[in-house]
Amino acid sequence: MCGICGEVVFNGDMADGVRVNRMAEAMAARGPDAMGVTLRGRVAFGHRRLKIIDLSDRGAQPMIDPALGLSLVFNGCIYNYQELQDELRAKGYSFFSNSDTEVILKAWAEWGKDCFSRFHGMFAVAIHEHDSGRIHLARDRFGIKPLYYSEADNRLAFASSLPALLAGGKIDKSIDRVALHHYMSWHAVVPAPRTILNGVRKMPAATVRTIESNGSASDYTFWKPDFEHSDEDLARSADDWRDMVLESLRTAVRRRMVADVPVGVLLSGGVDSSLIVGLLAEEGQKDLSTFSIGFEEAHGEKGDEFQYSDLIAEHYGTHHQKIFIPSSELQTNLPGAIGAMSEPMVSYDNIGFYLLSREVSKHIKVVQSGQGADEVFAGYHWYPKMLGSNQPVADYAASFFDRTSDQMHEAVSADYRTERDESLAFVESHFAQAGASDPVDKALRLDTNVMLVDDPVKRVDNHSMAWGLEARVPFLDHELVELAGRIPAEHKLAHGGKGVLKEAARLVVPSAVIDRPKGYFPVPALKYIQGDYLDMVRDTLSSQAAKERGLFNQSYLDKLYANPTDYITPLRGSELWQVALLEMWLQTQDV
Repeated sequence: MCGICGEVVFNGDMADGVRVNRMAEAMAARGPDAMGVTLRGRVAFGHRRLKIIDLSDRGAQPMIDPALGLSLVFNGCIYNYQELQDELRAKGYSFFSNSDTEVILKAWAEWGKDCFSRFHGMFAVAIHEHDSGRIHLARDRFGIKPLYYSEADNRLAFASSLPALLAGGKIDKSIDRVALHHYMSWHAVVPAPRTILNGVRKMPAATVRTIESNGSASDYTFWKPDFEHSDEDLARSADDWRDMVLESLRTAVRRRMVADVPVGVLLSGGVDSSLIVGLLAEEGQKDLSTFSIGFEEAHGEKGDEFQYSDLIAEHYGTHHQKIFIPSSELQTNLPGAIGAMSEPMVSYDNIGFYLLSREVSKHIKVVQSGQGADEVFAGYHWYPKMLGSNQPVADYAASFFDRTSDQMHEAVSADYRTERDESLAFVESHFAQAGASDPVDKALRLDTNVMLVDDPVKRVDNHSMAWGLEARVPFLDHELVELAGRIPAEHKLAHGGKGVLKEAARLVVPSAVIDRPKGYFPVPALKYIQGDYLDMVRDTLSSQAAKERGLFNQSYLDKLYANPTDYITPLRGSELWQVALLEMWLQTQDV
C-alpha cells in the first residue's frame, strides 16, 4: 500500500524530476516508510512506500527489472501473489524479492494486459516498457486504489491523489461544470473520468490504458459484471444462495489476511463488519484488534453505536478500542479530514474514517473493513423501491439525488450551470445498457460500478491512507461480487435488504447485530448545523475567495443560514454542509 506518481513527456524533452519529487513528497502520509524517484529520459516515476509485504529493501519502488526492460510503480496489494509467483517460477522466471510488486512485473512480461484478470486484489499500476517507450496505467476492478492524471503541454502527470498532482504544478484549476452538477445532485458522486477540476481526470476502474511514445492512447476494460441470471440461478433456493455467499465470503476474508504485519478490523457493530470479525475468528485469528468510533449527540440524535460493537468484541474476545470524539475535537480535525480528500465528499462518515484511522494507525498498519456490502447485496433503502418499477430512472433519482433540476437552478449561480440534468442523463444512459433486465439489478450495477467507486471506497482510501493505514474490503472481492450479481433480487431484498447476507451471517455471528436497525457513522453535528459549526460554514461561504468564485446564489445561502436543520436531503444530508464542504475543499487545495 503506497502512493505512486510520475510524468511522461511526448515532445522529446526530459521528464521533470523535480515535479515528480514534489508529488511524491505530497504523498508522505500514504507511504511513510520510504520514498523513491527514478528518471529515465522522458519518463520519471515516484513512489511512497508503506511496508506490508516483504519488509526488506528488496521490495522498494520504483522497481526496475533490467533483464525484462521494465520499470514499475504500484499501489495496492495482490492477495494471490504467492500462487502467481509459483506459477511464474515454473515458467522459468526468477525473483530477487518476495514482493507482490515484482510479481506484477513478471506477470506483465508473461501475460501482458491479461495479467490483471489474474490478480485478486486492489491496485493502481504504472509500467514503463524501456524498448518501446510505452506506458501502461491500470486500475483495479472497483477503483479501490485511486489513479488521477493530468494532460497538458505534451506531458502526462499521474498520482495516487489529486492534491499530489496540484503539488506538482502545471494544472488547470478551473471548475468542471458537469462535475459540479454531479457533486450537487448525486451526493458528490462524480463518475470517471471527471473530477471537480477541468485539469484533472481519473482512470476508470477495471481499465488498462496503453500510451504510445507519441502520446496516442487506447483503453482496455478487463472486467465487467453482467448481472445475468441463468435458469439454474433462478431455480436455486434461498438456503443454496446463503451457503454459496458464506463460502465465497470466507474465501474473500481469508485472501485479505495475507500480510507480513498484523491485520485488524474496523468494527462498527453492523452486520458487515461483525461478520468479518466472526469469519476471522473461524480462521483461527488470535489476538484480533478491533476499533470503533463515536461522536457526541446533537439535535436529539445519538452519535455512537458502541452497544453493538461491544457485543461483538466481547463475543469473540477481541482487543477492542472505542474512540469517542467530543464535538470540540471534531471541529478541530475537520480541516485535516477535508485536506485528506482527493475530491470533495459530503458524507458525514468522512470525518469518522479520518479520526478512526488516526487512532488505528497508532497500533497496526492493515485493517479489514465492511465497505461495499450495501451496494453488492442491496442494503440501501432505494432498492426495494426499484422492484417492479415502471420508471426506474425517476425512482432511483427520487431516492438518491440531493436536488432536482429546479433546486439546482436555485442553488448554483448561472455561470456554473449545465444545459441539461447531467446526473439524470448519466443514470438514464447506464440503465439503458444491455443486461441487468431487472430494475433492481440496474441500480445495483450502477452503484457497484460507479457510485461505489466514487464515494464509499474513495472515502476509505483517502482517510485511511492519510494516516498510513491500509484498508482491505472483502465484500469487494470480485468473485463474491460476480456471485452476488447472479442472485435474484428477491433474495437480496428479503428481511428489509441484504437478506441473503443476513441469513449467511446467522450461521456465524449473534442475531442481535443482524436484526438491529441499519446503522452508519452518525455525526449529528454535521447534519444539524448549529452554533460554532454554523459560524464556521457561514465564515467559509462569505469569505473573499468564495465571493470571487461565486459558485452559489446568495439568496439560496441566506435561506440555508436562516434554518439549516430544515434543509435535509433525501439521503439525510445537510444542504448547507454540502455547499460549505465544497468551498472548504477548494480553499484547502488553493483552487
